[in-house]
Amino acid sequence: MPSSNSPPPGAGEASKPTIIQWIVDTRPLWPKATETKHLEQSASRALALLNADERTTVLKYFHVRDAKLSLASHLLKRYVVSRFCSVPWSLSTPSRDPATGKPRWQDPQGREPLRFNVSHQAGLVALFAVHSNNDSDHGHGNGNGNGDGPEVGVDVVCTSERFDRDLASLLPDPVASWPAFVDVYAEVFSPQEVAYLCRDVPRLLPPRSKLGPTVSASPRASPREVAAFLLRYFYAAWCLREAYIKMTGEALLAPWLRDLEFRGFRPPEPEQDFVGDEGLCKRGEEVADGTVVRGHEIYFEGRRVEDANVCLRALGHDYMVCAAVRTPRHKEDGLGFRLGDFEAVSMDEIVEFGEAH
Repeated sequence: MPSSNSPPPGAGEASKPTIIQWIVDTRPLWPKATETKHLEQSASRALALLNADERTTVLKYFHVRDAKLSLASHLLKRYVVSRFCSVPWSLSTPSRDPATGKPRWQDPQGREPLRFNVSHQAGLVALFAVHSNNDSDHGHGNGNGNGDGPEVGVDVVCTSERFDRDLASLLPDPVASWPAFVDVYAEVFSPQEVAYLCRDVPRLLPPRSKLGPTVSASPRASPREVAAFLLRYFYAAWCLREAYIKMTGEALLAPWLRDLEFRGFRPPEPEQDFVGDEGLCKRGEEVADGTVVRGHEIYFEGRRVEDANVCLRALGHDYMVCAAVRTPRHKEDGLGFRLGDFEAVSMDEIVEFGEAH
């Protein structure tokens, strides 16, 4: 299966879909911009690649960290459209599906040769896309979110962003407080997932030597280590579900949320930390064992879901990203896609491409 380091398909090339899995880390970008308004100077080249409406959207954010995420998200969507659909940057502006609100891009014939989705959290922007050069696989947007092309969703979570607040709600005894913590979010999980999180996950606590970065003389894990273990399961479940729901075009308010169930899920093992495009696996490199999880089962209304490919991947120590895809026309296509091979994309690469095209 071609990956995103493959050249954009053109006329006469093989029609196998291209899977694009990208990460942009905004944390080290434009360090002199301590306020949103500073981006007009620090990120002037990047902002110049957006239209007036997009720039207004970026600069309306109060916190510069949120403005940076918005800027990177706009640029990443334009980049994937222009590069893989072979259109000028000026014509790469995505629109919104009127039924689902998901971003999309249509060619003049109304086809969608590229299906994509984005997510951002705590400085990271993730994009997952499927591009096909085969007309029969393009699908047509029909205004109700039910085109016949690939359906994709992506979500990224950060286990440390709210850790202090989460920890405060679990102390002094995280195991005893855990069911009450999970119950706060019970409406967005299935009853079976709530039971698994509350009853089974605490029993999976490993020895302390496998919880923390250092081995302590005490055989008992500290409350902080126990909380971190439990919360990693919680955010893994959240990420899996969110990516699946986004794939369907629904939101977390979908009426069938509690009918969706992931069984046997677990969080991926943490990777080494990274900053920007340094430390994350480069194109073509193998991902370490255990940092990608594909073995869960999905059920809806008690029946096994057989047409969805959902993969959870660790990004550094604190992040997880999940990609979800299904191909309604031929379910075997989506099930055969290799997911999880997310790769870092630098802002310099995006800006230079946009200026050249």
